[in-house]
Amino acid sequence: MSSISKATEEIINRSPFLREAMTENLINISALARKIKGEIERYVGKEVKEGAIVMAIKRMTPGVYHRIDIKINNVIGGIGDFLVRSDLVDFTFENSESLRMAQGSLIQDIKNDKDSFFTVCRGITETTYILNTKYTEIVRRLFANESLKSHSTDLSSITVKLPDTNTETYGVYYYIMKHLAWDGINIEQVVSTSNEFTAIVKSKDIDDAFKILMQLKRNA
Repeated sequence: MSSISKATEEIINRSPFLREAMTENLINISALARKIKGEIERYVGKEVKEGAIVMAIKRMTPGVYHRIDIKINNVIGGIGDFLVRSDLVDFTFENSESLRMAQGSLIQDIKNDKDSFFTVCRGITETTYILNTKYTEIVRRLFANESLKSHSTDLSSITVKLPDTNTETYGVYYYIMKHLAWDGINIEQVVSTSNEFTAIVKSKDIDDAFKILMQLKRNA
C-alpha cells in the first residue's frame, strides 16, 4: 500500500488545483481513481484495485490539502496595504530596434512627475506600456513609427503588497485571480514583482475588485 500511496500522491501533486477541488468536494474520488489507475499500475509494476487507490486518495486528503490551504491563508492574511490607481491606459507595440529609443524618450518626458503611473512589460515579440491617460498623446508622438498591436483605455489598477513568504507558496496568484474571475471581473493585465501583485482591470470593475480582495484578507 505504501507504494500505491506514494504513486497516488506524486500523480496528484502535479496539479495543486486538483487538490483544491478535491478539498471542496468538487471531484468524484472514484472517477479520479479510475482515471489514474493505469498510471499507478505502471508506477508500481503490478495490477492495482480501484478501491486501494480510493483509499490512498482519502488518506492523503486531510494532511496535504489542509497544509496548502493554511499556507495560502497565511500569505493572504499577511497582505499589506492596497493601492488603487485610476485613469490609466495601455499600449502594446511590436518589438523593434527603435522601440527602446522611443521608450527612453518617454521615460525622460515623465521622470519628473512623482505621481505618475508607469509600467513596462517586455515580452519576446511585444512590449506593453501601462501609464496615466494624460500621457496618451506623448506616447502617440514618440511611438508614431512603431507597430501598435493593441490599445485599451479607461483602466484602473489595484496593487497588493504581499508578505515575503509569497514566493515560497505556490497557488497564491491563482487564489487571488480565481476569486476575481468567479465574480466576473476580467483582468486586462497582470504586473508583479517579488512582493507586489498588480491587477489591471476596467475602471467599472475596480470597486468590486477592491471589495473582493478586502474580503479575502478579512477571511484569511
